[in-house]
Amino acid sequence: MSQTYQQMIFVNLPVNDLDASKKFFTELGYSLNPRFSDDNAASVVISDTIVAMLLTKPFYASFTKKEIADASKTSEVLICLSAESREKVDELVDKAVAAGGTASEQVQEYPQMYGRAFDDLDGHTWEVMWMDPAAIEG
Repeated sequence: MSQTYQQMIFVNLPVNDLDASKKFFTELGYSLNPRFSDDNAASVVISDTIVAMLLTKPFYASFTKKEIADASKTSEVLICLSAESREKVDELVDKAVAAGGTASEQVQEYPQMYGRAFDDLDGHTWEVMWMDPAAIEG
């Protein structure tokens, strides 16, 4: 029996301090895949289909001719992760802040949706969002 193909996303992010970034994401509860990690990159497994590739800036620069954005000053991407409940949204953002990240002051709160955001050590913005399953189906 063949399995259905699950498309994956690999989010490549430039980081200033690879070791500090690895520590940050493992403190959030994510694991590192050593098979795709070395002195230039760390593969952070967020789920079976989502992987954040943390790349040293020189290594990241080898993949693009564009200037690397300073995410602490310029928004280059908003990464949004789903959460299974409002409590899980708060739990992940609180872990990020405890690990050295910065919480966004903006909270998105509606009857069918709840979200908060944090910036990681390099300023990349991670939104965490819960949506009421009934609202999605309806």
